[in-house]
Parts: sequence; structure tokens; C-alpha cells
Amino acid sequence: MNSESRSESYAKAGVDITAGYRAVELMKEHIAKTATAGVMDGIGGFGGLFELDLTGITKPVLVSGTDGVGTKLKLAFEADKHDTIGIDCVAMCVNDIICCGAKPLFFLDYIACGKNFPEKIAEIVKGVCEGCVQSGAALIGGETAEMPGFYPEDEYDLAGYCTGVVDKEKIIDNTKMQQGDVVIALPSSGVHSNGFSLVRKVFDIGSEETKAPCDELGGKSVLETLLNPTKIYVKPILALLSEVDVRAISHITGGGFYENIPRSIPDGLGVVIKEEDVKILPIFDMIERKGKISRRDMFNTFNMGVGMSVVVPEREAEKALEILNENGEKAYVLGKVIKSDKKIELV
Repeated sequence: MNSESRSESYAKAGVDITAGYRAVELMKEHIAKTATAGVMDGIGGFGGLFELDLTGITKPVLVSGTDGVGTKLKLAFEADKHDTIGIDCVAMCVNDIICCGAKPLFFLDYIACGKNFPEKIAEIVKGVCEGCVQSGAALIGGETAEMPGFYPEDEYDLAGYCTGVVDKEKIIDNTKMQQGDVVIALPSSGVHSNGFSLVRKVFDIGSEETKAPCDELGGKSVLETLLNPTKIYVKPILALLSEVDVRAISHITGGGFYENIPRSIPDGLGVVIKEEDVKILPIFDMIERKGKISRRDMFNTFNMGVGMSVVVPEREAEKALEILNENGEKAYVLGKVIKSDKKIELV
């Protein structure tokens, strides 16, 4: 920490430079856990350095993704729980780039807050680091911006950016998909990080009702269930890609089934899914019932219990399920690829 760097005038304006230094010191132990072989620089410089190992890669293609957590942050504020929201931030980025077949290499975060409480910032970054560990990415840099007057003192925003690499010949681009291919579901851990503007209309977040244990949710409260962090699928998908001819991957985010699955389906083909085959989580039944939301809107807003889907040849479906289950996923067959002018049919 630089003891000489302190501006009394800036502090009176609401920005405490030394709080930023303190936050960096508190987060260093968490960041160290994310270090991988490519990391060349410590936290605190002007840029993060990463040495790219291209062993076994003929034509490297860098794949990048950026995202935030959205209004799920409001629930973290209400619960005063900040150590898992960073997992959501990482997940929203790495789960996107793995859809191209890219292995995440490094991650950077951005936190903007009304007031820098070092312990709170360190808790947020602790979650980011856990997400990085789960995805095999290194946290090589970030930024904390104290912005008094722009954000309330006890609130913040969080965004992230990641870069991964894939061999050009192994990019997942749906060109080999054909009729008869099988769609496999990877279950979600809950609502993940999308649809929370609607969730907050359905539930009075902060009320005793949302904080009380609920039998329908296995004894957890609504608030606790909604804050469950987004599942990170990188390692199971990488294991699958090493042994199976994966033809498409979809990350089920905002827009639900109707928006995300069609993005991976080529023209002339479609996916047919029986609604009864979707293993819907109890929290979605509760949202639908309490909010009086149509089933169509539910499937067009939320992941409904499916965080990611993969398309594989029918002959490799059983093998794919075995690999995914060996890697901690309770995967199951979700649907089939058919010849169709409609990209998705829920029947």
C-alpha cells in the first residue's frame, strides 16, 4: 500500500483512494488461487500480461465475451451477501465462449460503487475468483471505480470480460448438424442471472415471505434460492469436446429456449422438445404460479432448469451422457433435430 498517496480534497468529494489500496490488498489472496501457467504479471500494474501456450493448436482463434449480472445484484444488496455474485459474472462470460468450443484463458472484472468498502469489494472479488477457478481462467486484472453521487453508497455494479482460445478447425459452428441429431440438456442451478426484472415484480424481495424457509424449495428461502450462483459448464463441456463430435452448444440465458436454442440451429433444421421432458425446477413453478405468467412467457424468459444444451450425433448420445455425468452433470436427452422451417418447437 502506498502510504504517500492520499488526497484530502478527493476524500472530501467522496472518493477514498486508500480504500482502493486496502481492497486490493484484501483480494490478493483470492486472486492468487486463479493463477495459471500463462500469468506473467501480478495485480496492480496497468495491464494484465498473459503468455499464450499454443501447444497442440494449429490455427489459434481468440474468442472473447463480456457480460454483467444485471438486476440480480438487487438481491445481493437485500441479503447483504456478496461472495457469490462474482461467480455469476464469470459464468455469464465463460459459458458464452465455451459455446464456440473456446477454452477460457483469462478474465478481467469491473466494479463500480457509490462508496468503496474494502471488505465488501474483496467479497465480490472472492466470488469472481471462485468462478475463475471453476472455469480454469486466470484473473489477471480489473478495476474498482468509486463513483459517489452516481451510485448509492451501499450499491454497486459488476461486469466482466474473458478471452479464450480454440483451434480454428475445432470451432463449434453447427455446419455438421443434421436431422436425427440428439439435443442433450445440462441442468441449471436455478434462475442463474437472467429474468430478474420479472422476478422482482413477482416477489417482494426483502419481505419476510422471501426470507423464510420454504418446503417447496427444499427448506431454502426464496431469496436464498434466487441467489444461487449460475452454474459454470466449462470443464464438463471441454471433457465432452475431447471425445465427442459436438455439433452445437447453446447457453440458455435471457430469452430462454425460444431465443437461445435457435441461435445454434442452421436454416432448414429445427429442434423439437416435449415440454414434459424438461426437468423444470421448483422455483420456476413458483414464479409461474405467483406471477400468473403464461407457460410460453416462462420458456421465453427463463432457463426453466436447463442452463445449457448440446447437440450430438445420435450414435454418440449415450457416450455424451456418460461423459457429462462422469463430470458432475445430471445430463439427459431433451429433444431431437428435425427438418423444419421452425427453429424450435415446444410440444
